[in-house]
Amino acid sequence: MVRIRLIKYKVVRDFIRFTKKIILPGFDGMPLWDVAVFFFQGVTKGSVTSRASSIAFSFFLAVFPMIIVFFTLIPFIPISGFHDQLMEIIMNVTPDSAEVIIIQTVEDIINRPRGGLLSVTFVMALIFATNGFDSVIEAFNNTYHTMESRSWIKQKLVSILLFFIISLIVIICITLIIGGTFVLKFLVDNNLIGSGIEYYLLEIVKYIVLASMFFFTISFIYYLAPTRDSKFRFISAGSSLATFLALAASIGFNFYIQNFSSYNALYGSIGTLLIILVWIYFNSIILLIGFELNASIQSARKNK
Repeated sequence: MVRIRLIKYKVVRDFIRFTKKIILPGFDGMPLWDVAVFFFQGVTKGSVTSRASSIAFSFFLAVFPMIIVFFTLIPFIPISGFHDQLMEIIMNVTPDSAEVIIIQTVEDIINRPRGGLLSVTFVMALIFATNGFDSVIEAFNNTYHTMESRSWIKQKLVSILLFFIISLIVIICITLIIGGTFVLKFLVDNNLIGSGIEYYLLEIVKYIVLASMFFFTISFIYYLAPTRDSKFRFISAGSSLATFLALAASIGFNFYIQNFSSYNALYGSIGTLLIILVWIYFNSIILLIGFELNASIQSARKNK
């Protein structure tokens, strides 16, 4: 009804005609207007916030078991500086207010190793992490754009595959950052570059690697999680949008927590846990927004 009333205005009709001529990269030749119509329906009618809540809670349960597993395995990883670089990556992608509890947890794990609990903790991390990916798959299948779901066994196998792929991506990113540090040090020691720009080059390398980690993680989720009949391109418009929004949200959320938030003053130490949960929730919404964009492009193509 509102659309019928708005269409009477010439400026609205001109805007629609203009957006029907715009075809953005990654839209598979679909006009911006056609995709936007399905995207608006998917976001407004697809219960995005409810689905994001389910994803956030499931991944929140997996956070600390996964931290325990990663840092218990550090002594067995033959990479110099692996521990410090992993800590730096965690600090870069999580809110600053969450650093205290994460550092305390990591130091407790390193200073008081519990080798006998490694197998139990790994199983717990695997269960909770795959439950998180199960929530992602179910959230994708419950989108406004109708899509079939797979059997429970196939879904669980996909969740396990995603867990190992994303764990491997994290390890590769840490290795690249460490390798970049050694390369820059070699260049400085041999007077191939000035020592003054070493810090800035290292920061650039670090953020490029972190952005790549976000992008490939999201791309693998979008590529593997949806059902076989709903496959998207590995490099898609949705993964690009979600990567940009995730990085922007992390920077913005950090700024807000540092300057305006009073979580810790109100809730004490439990405020840190709330901050982590809210951060995961925001990223879950972003993950679904990117997925809705991919689903909207697919729906627009089918209805062409």
